[in-house]
Amino acid sequence: MMLFALSVAPGIAICLYIFLKDRFNKEPKLNLFVCFLLGCISILPAVLIQLFATKPVEQLMGGGIAFTAIFAYIIVGISEEGSKYVMLRYYAFPKKSFDEPFDGIVYSVMVGMGFATVENIGYVLQHGMGTAFLRMFLSVPAHATFAVLMGYFVGKAKFIPDKRNFYLFLGLFWAVFFHGTFDFLLFMQENEWVKQNVSEGMLFLGAVASFIVGIRYSRKAIKEHVNTSEKMFSNNV
Repeated sequence: MMLFALSVAPGIAICLYIFLKDRFNKEPKLNLFVCFLLGCISILPAVLIQLFATKPVEQLMGGGIAFTAIFAYIIVGISEEGSKYVMLRYYAFPKKSFDEPFDGIVYSVMVGMGFATVENIGYVLQHGMGTAFLRMFLSVPAHATFAVLMGYFVGKAKFIPDKRNFYLFLGLFWAVFFHGTFDFLLFMQENEWVKQNVSEGMLFLGAVASFIVGIRYSRKAIKEHVNTSEKMFSNNV
């Protein structure tokens, strides 16, 4: 029971943080709950893609650095962020309640935390307490940064129709890029050539550094959209 609680706590905490940031025109709780559930469901297509794609690509390329990059950025990055994006784009994006740019971040984080929570339960129940605390402060918040970056651009896409497709693309692209970079540096720790020539600690620190950069951009994105929401709310009042 303790491991399960530790598994779900980070995602719920981040959802509450973003919910409280949405001060001026809060989203319907039902929509937020559905987004979280859709995020939970979105792990299924991502896992299926990874199961069916990994072995053939590895056999074709071998197990070198190029395969690790393809695995991190395309097989994992695109499958996971793409699955989340579909839920955000086709459920939340058309909603009438999506009526300010910050809503893109709110809905995206709900989807992302649904995904991360299910993923986290699997890892923590399998690997135990140490994994629970490591992922609480690294992997789950990393998923939140990917979600914020995606939601930031999706929020722009909603209110700049002539650049809609461009901003939607940027939302998916930057989420995949940061997700892929974070995973690539972690996955490289398993590469035999890397083990002989690069310390695992350096790669881990690189992953942490990419996470910190993601946090920095996420904070800027949240601040910008919150300020925009405040201006919109003030003008309507």
